[in-house]
Amino acid sequence: MRRIMMMVFRLFFKAPYYIGRIWWCGRSDKASLEDGYRWCQYSTRKANQAGKVTIDCRGTENLPKENGFIMFPNHQGMFDMLAFLETCPRPFSFVIKKEASKIILLKQVIEATRSLSIDRKDLRQSMKIIQTMTEEVRHGRNFLIFAEGTRSREGNKILDFKAGSFKSAVKAKCPIVPCALIDSFKPFDEKSVKPVTVKIRYLCPLYYEEYKDMTTVEIASEVRRRIGTAIEKESNPQISASTINKA
Repeated sequence: MRRIMMMVFRLFFKAPYYIGRIWWCGRSDKASLEDGYRWCQYSTRKANQAGKVTIDCRGTENLPKENGFIMFPNHQGMFDMLAFLETCPRPFSFVIKKEASKIILLKQVIEATRSLSIDRKDLRQSMKIIQTMTEEVRHGRNFLIFAEGTRSREGNKILDFKAGSFKSAVKAKCPIVPCALIDSFKPFDEKSVKPVTVKIRYLCPLYYEEYKDMTTVEIASEVRRRIGTAIEKESNPQISASTINKA
């Protein structure tokens, strides 16, 4: 919370302009997804700079050459989305729980990036969102979804991945991109406002040919394994990089 306050204070005079541009991109028919994403990314970089947060990003070259993929990262906290908005070179939308979709600023970002909110208590609405995302991915949109369903409150420890999160990918037959977040909980969960570094690793994707004979449970387990190995590798550099993408 202290770091959020510092971001707001240091951007006090510029924030209204950034928010206004993002709001316009979410409401205007003249603004494209690319326009909205560009302003969200620009504002995020300014906010992270104001908050003394450095993003150590690697692996963007692993992103599929063509659009129409889904990223599946581990979930550590509120800062996770800022890490992706700063570093992902390709516009993407995300799926967020309904409870968070009404938070000020986040609501405007959701609209500007054409993102979707899901009500986990409403099975029918959840299935509609899955179908919508499937169709959008087939038409070349990129998405991000947190397969844990909720954030881990134990630092870099990963929770179980929910198999249902991968239904859209299977139906769309699209590339699945595992993404590892390391120390993403620190900027907003810790009380310190000292400079902090968050690591993000875009790992090699699983293409449909690789997972077409797997169940969603098996896919979830494999994606979780790859992310876990990447996080462990950051803690123990002696682990071979090739282990991360070993089938």
